[in-house]
Amino acid sequence: MNPRPRAAFTLFQLLVLLALLALLFSLLLPAVAKVRQAAGRNASQNNMKQLALACHNYHDTYQKFCPGNNDNNFSAAAYLLPYIEQENVYKQIDFKKPISDKANETARKLIIKTFLSPQDSRPQVTEDSAATNYLFSAGSKYALADNDGVFYQNSGVKFQEITDGTSNTILAGETLKGDGGTKAEDVRRQHVKLSKDALTELKDETGVDDFKNNKNIAGDRCASWIDGRFLQGTFTCTRLPNDAKPDATCAGLGGLSALRCEEGKNVNIAMCDGSVRVLNPKVSMETWKALATRAGGEVIGNDF
Repeated sequence: MNPRPRAAFTLFQLLVLLALLALLFSLLLPAVAKVRQAAGRNASQNNMKQLALACHNYHDTYQKFCPGNNDNNFSAAAYLLPYIEQENVYKQIDFKKPISDKANETARKLIIKTFLSPQDSRPQVTEDSAATNYLFSAGSKYALADNDGVFYQNSGVKFQEITDGTSNTILAGETLKGDGGTKAEDVRRQHVKLSKDALTELKDETGVDDFKNNKNIAGDRCASWIDGRFLQGTFTCTRLPNDAKPDATCAGLGGLSALRCEEGKNVNIAMCDGSVRVLNPKVSMETWKALATRAGGEVIGNDF
């Protein structure tokens, strides 16, 4: 008895099948990427919502918002730990000692998921501390001291002092971390590091030549969530989001900064009323600065 022949694909049929599968895969890839992008954006917005709610709960307890940075350089994020279910971490911190003290090393290195955005492909910046993607708004001026926002140097702003309206005042913004590098390659990952004396001489073009000539370059933006200094825990609305000009810090006392995101992604911002919004990429500098102030009396443009 002759064995029955088994059905099988011919080489031509296999090639056609593989071609069809490749085509389907290429069609699905953009859809999968969009779903992942939306999921990352939503997860980041949820983190910011938690931080905004934590700020409100802190205010309910102390009748004021926590400082953006204090004399020992502790950030608003450090003070908010008990309100984002991280009280055990909070209890490990000695707020009477500087953030760099050995006593605060364990807490400083702990990765807090709420402080990290899934929209940033880089997980951490340095091994010495755990990073963040969320900076608190000091205001529209260069210096952290006596700024016109909500989270500046030794601030303690009350709700009633936000006369511009809580829905018109920025609480925090999302940005990319640095990459730890010291070579000027990408303004989204590196910035210019200047002395504290440069704070009194800042202008819009400050840092442009330094970045072009690879001078005074740092890549430690957002390297430490426990640190409240400029470009670590705080920012100023002094550059438009994703500005082509580099950020510039003046020894952590203030400077020029822009919220930044990866290609094809969006910048999220939290407002003082607890809402979280995707920032209009075409927002004007006039509107951006108006949103930064707590009591400037400006009219917010329709580009927000």
